[in-house]
Amino acid sequence: YVTIMSSRVCKKLVFCCWLSGLLIIISPLSLGLTLTFCDSNVIDHFLCDASPLLKISCSDTRFMEKTVLTCAVLTLILTLVCVVLSYAYIIKTILRFPSVQQRKRAFSTCSSHMIVVSITYGTCMFIYMNPTAKEEVTINKVVALLISSISPMLNPFIYTLRNKQVKNAFKDSIKRMASFLKKYN
Repeated sequence: YVTIMSSRVCKKLVFCCWLSGLLIIISPLSLGLTLTFCDSNVIDHFLCDASPLLKISCSDTRFMEKTVLTCAVLTLILTLVCVVLSYAYIIKTILRFPSVQQRKRAFSTCSSHMIVVSITYGTCMFIYMNPTAKEEVTINKVVALLISSISPMLNPFIYTLRNKQVKNAFKDSIKRMASFLKKYN
């Protein structure tokens, strides 16, 4: 990892991420700047996103909806290909491990990561690849909670509960609580 992920490679990856994010958002953003709003200026959502803006607009938003959908599909396909290729290489490497225990541990870690990736991709597909997203803003608010709260909340559990020291500290805490409750019952 240290050999491959040098400071230079890391800077290039960050730059590419920023550039691709900027390029994918320019078209919907420029279309969004031309929208007109009639009655309400209150966005019915937890965050400022395309579908809640389209809902309060009195402009014809069909072209912008198609543009957002196209950008979402393009982003999903390109990033999903990268994720699938990465995991294919990881699985290929894991299968070369000599020990069954090493393979099992590596697959266990990968499966946890894939759960978070699946939640993230699933919620993004639900929100952004829905042609009628403008009408379903209320449902999207609930789904947005998954991607903005649940996935980040799962990360500490996935990464720390694999650590033996954390597991032992958790077990010790449970034992202390149990003995404390026995004292006072």
